[in-house]
Amino acid sequence: MSYRSRTSTLSFDRGTLILHPPPQGKAWLEFVTWDDRIEKFRIPARQYRRFIESMRREGTDIQDAAKAFKELELKTDAGPKPFIHQQEALESWKKAGRQGVVVLPTGAGKTYVAQLAIQETPRSTLIVVPTLDLMHQWYANLEAAFPEADLGLLGGGSKDESQILVATYDSAAIHAERIGNRYAMLIFDECHHLPGDFVRSIADYSLAPYRLGLTATPERSDGKHDDLTSLIGPIVYRKNPEDLAGGALSDHEIRQIKVSLSNEERTEYDSCIRQRNEFLQKSGIFLGSLNGWQKFVAASARSSEGRAAMLAHRQARKLAFGTEAKLRVLYDLLAKHAADRILIFTDDNATVYRISQALLIPAITHQSKVKERHEILKNFREGSYPRVVTSRVLNEGVDVPEANVAIVLSGTGSTREYVQRLGRILRKGEGKLAILYEVIAEDTAEENVSKRRRQRPESSSTETVSEQSQLFSPIDHEESLDFEDL
Repeated sequence: MSYRSRTSTLSFDRGTLILHPPPQGKAWLEFVTWDDRIEKFRIPARQYRRFIESMRREGTDIQDAAKAFKELELKTDAGPKPFIHQQEALESWKKAGRQGVVVLPTGAGKTYVAQLAIQETPRSTLIVVPTLDLMHQWYANLEAAFPEADLGLLGGGSKDESQILVATYDSAAIHAERIGNRYAMLIFDECHHLPGDFVRSIADYSLAPYRLGLTATPERSDGKHDDLTSLIGPIVYRKNPEDLAGGALSDHEIRQIKVSLSNEERTEYDSCIRQRNEFLQKSGIFLGSLNGWQKFVAASARSSEGRAAMLAHRQARKLAFGTEAKLRVLYDLLAKHAADRILIFTDDNATVYRISQALLIPAITHQSKVKERHEILKNFREGSYPRVVTSRVLNEGVDVPEANVAIVLSGTGSTREYVQRLGRILRKGEGKLAILYEVIAEDTAEENVSKRRRQRPESSSTETVSEQSQLFSPIDHEESLDFEDL
């Protein structure tokens, strides 16, 4: 029997699609690659939706044996009425064909936008998150929102195969080839992680026609945030903290305090910077370039002079971040805000433990056990612990209880880190004014980095789907598959 007399079948195979036998028409040719090993045509799994849409527009008959996702009957408990920005974000995502990234500041209710998206797109759904803490947090929220749904976990020892599955990025990537056809919708929390070399396979190996990315800061220093357009979709909606202040988020102020190094610290700092810069100049390395830091790390490992330069860099950084003047400012701020709920952020664990021991303040670092961390946050929420000091553990995702003051002693250069730390104190409260103190060592690299971050042009405060969305799919929305078709 001739291939041309048989209906072509599309099947799923370990993160790719197999098309066999070749169909009638020509539209399929732009999607396929010939695989000599099996003598059949393959298609990248993430091209599934575009391929099906193309076949239907051409009128080519395809037997779809690839998809294994299901329609869900979701009974929801009536949740709170969405804020205007949450409803706008949902509508913008739907208008973009249910593909795209929503950028909202920490505390603005990104998780609730995702719950609304699941409710409006009742199909098998995979939610991917960066940490185990977040995985359990999402599960609890979904259990409350959809009490009768088939919910499960993938990660931390759990290997469920539920219709709504919450997974860590690492676990989802490990199982991407196996589960890539089981979910019609992918939701990526903190989606700026997705372009990483290992975890991007979650999107590449999935045929999910509907995709939602959530983040407060999509931009990456390596420029790979541009890949989010092909992996998820374009940015369809964006607001920054200033847009929501006084409404969905608390009013806030950012106050910068500059301190000076002592004479001894200044002498040592200048000596370390001079030693580092002499090596960089000799090696032709500019730290401000795209790969400058990576080049410095590589060069420092090739000679004793390089290792000495790296040690000098680290010592200079330690002096700027941990100067005694910053600790004196910290003491003054703690006294000034004695009645407030305060989060103290530093860049390194050593300073965290130094502050914790000196002032008897509970500390949370990556070394803290899960139960210990939960107990500290529980006491912080209840007011038993009015202050907590941490490094980078609470930057991302964890639902830190309400606080109204953040003191950032170090680690202020990254825009993402800065926005995430600000977000920890922005949750709405009656009459609340959130204050973030940024304590900077004057005439150091720390001051220069902070200045560059502040001078970076801000993205448009509000972005909705535009012509840019066509970069993901050249198909006009009205010609695309209706939601009910998949």
